[in-house]
Amino acid sequence: MDRMPEDLPHPSLDEIRIERVLHALADPVRLHLVRELARLDTGVACGAIDLPITKSTRTHHLRTLREAGVVTIRPSGTSRITTLRRADLDALYPGLLDGVLNAPH
Repeated sequence: MDRMPEDLPHPSLDEIRIERVLHALADPVRLHLVRELARLDTGVACGAIDLPITKSTRTHHLRTLREAGVVTIRPSGTSRITTLRRADLDALYPGLLDGVLNAPH
């Protein structure tokens, strides 16, 4: 029988630090994930965004984004849904996310 994935810890708004956010966004794979999440504007299952990486590498990148406060990952049935924490990041660092997302690539 499949069991529901457990809740993962996320930093609260006052625990999100710019250094960790910038580090998380500096990696090309994580930046691609964030751009796709922003484009979709809705939560998606962790494997829904096509990436040429292994499942364990994807998990590492998603964990880095979650621990930095860039995304929220919540259980939904037997999946985990990833959502960009746009409102939180915009409240803490106005314009940062838009600047990063609109930068040429």
